[in-house]
Amino acid sequence: MLKYLPSGATKIIDVGCGNGAFGKVLKEKGNIEVWGIELMPNEAAQAEKSLDKVFSGPVEGNLEKLPADYFDVAYFNDVLEHLADPYDVLKKIKSNLKPGGVVISSIPNIRYHNALIKLLVKKEWEYEEFGVMDHTHLRFFTGRSIRRMYETLGYEIVTHEGINKSRSLKAYLYNIPVLFTALDIRYPQYATVAKKV
Repeated sequence: MLKYLPSGATKIIDVGCGNGAFGKVLKEKGNIEVWGIELMPNEAAQAEKSLDKVFSGPVEGNLEKLPADYFDVAYFNDVLEHLADPYDVLKKIKSNLKPGGVVISSIPNIRYHNALIKLLVKKEWEYEEFGVMDHTHLRFFTGRSIRRMYETLGYEIVTHEGINKSRSLKAYLYNIPVLFTALDIRYPQYATVAKKV
């Protein structure tokens, strides 16, 4: 997700920062101030060793503690699908972004071929320990619904693309009956850069 960081960004909030590993890499790129929000107290305590400021607890309860018009970037790496109301969080964090600031997110794609075929062919909706069907996911998205979420909230889409493309030939074989109109099933996630306007 580092490749989506805009040049010149100096103030970043990493929502769901974990132990601070990603934020630490951001800080190594130059004179960058990185704050974090992390649900798990032990992880937040670790992140405090690397980041400039860390809030422990749910993102929903910590947004009001953030300064207004302060951040160039808000990262949500595999976080929004874990929230009860990601729309509300994205709406509220707008006030913490500078004019022209961006949200950068990675979100699982429920149309990924492994998940989609289990639903369509095997008639299964089975949660797993990790991945698209992670048992801690509360929300499910497609590439189109991710785009719509941001646009509905008044963001301007800068970049929106599938990432971590599957190497499996199954994704292409499954596309033959639909004349290769469902190539989005190759991607387990979407990366999106959305600008505050």
